[in-house]
Amino acid sequence: MNLSNLQPAEGSTKTCKRIGRGQGSGRGGTSTRGHKGQKSRSGYSRKIGFEGGQMPLQRVVPKMGFKNINRVEYKAINLDVLENLATKKNLTVIDKESLVNAGIASKNDKIKILGGGTLTKKLEVKANAFSKSAKEAIEKLEGTTEIA
Repeated sequence: MNLSNLQPAEGSTKTCKRIGRGQGSGRGGTSTRGHKGQKSRSGYSRKIGFEGGQMPLQRVVPKMGFKNINRVEYKAINLDVLENLATKKNLTVIDKESLVNAGIASKNDKIKILGGGTLTKKLEVKANAFSKSAKEAIEKLEGTTEIA
């Protein structure tokens, strides 16, 4: 086999309809568009979402709420996750880099520490935000919280 005798698989290609090439072709005259009417004319295009006069779906479905453009999206991480990470990797300082390396957060995430679970180690935690309960739990064990 070489490049000069390559062919597509049997039945994988079809010949295109040759439209508007005279009566003898069987597709002359109206060129498969039928007789008269808007769809038979050149330049016809239906509006996007047009449903033949029926009320279009985008008008039937009600609009709900709004999107706050000032919302700050945080990656929420509980205290028990920090505890597990600290014991596994033997860490005393937990910052964004250590969370990214562990696969818990991605490098573009803003991180918020939440108070879910229990903490038994003294940790130095650096994050973008802390919940009240998380801050209290970390500082109760003489750990430090730093907003980075």
